[in-house]
Amino acid sequence: MSQPRLIDQATLAALAAEAAQAPRLRKNQNFHADNADACHRLINALQPGTYIQPHRHLDAGKSESIIALAGSMGVLYFDEGGRIEQICVIAPGGAVVGVNVPAGTFHSLVALTPDCVFFESKAGPYAPLETAEKAAWAPAEGEPAVSAYLQHMLVHFNGLT
Repeated sequence: MSQPRLIDQATLAALAAEAAQAPRLRKNQNFHADNADACHRLINALQPGTYIQPHRHLDAGKSESIIALAGSMGVLYFDEGGRIEQICVIAPGGAVVGVNVPAGTFHSLVALTPDCVFFESKAGPYAPLETAEKAAWAPAEGEPAVSAYLQHMLVHFNGLT
């Protein structure tokens, strides 16, 4: 049997520091035992400059719940063609502290402040995103157009933080 784990300020700060040193500027800490678990629970740290390609989860059981624990993050929802349909800022103690992303909905997050951390939960088991789940209209991670596309996403939050 595993020991209880505290999600305290020290845990959030340590994970954010790891994200700052990571090449992708993000780092997660899983609470589920393995990728086959029926429910995935984790905290994920993001630093400004990280890029999460807009994506969706096509499995009808893969809605995703996200709750802000530290920092301020922008959440973007897109239509099938890549037009931004809705945005919101999530932050602990803010007007919106979290979101539930329905299965099949294109979405992404951007770090609006340093040391962002959120709690995420979705159904398992883990499966890498398939081609149809990745937004074809957005650059893939590592492509030269990522910087410009990230700025395109960030501009929607000017004046909102």
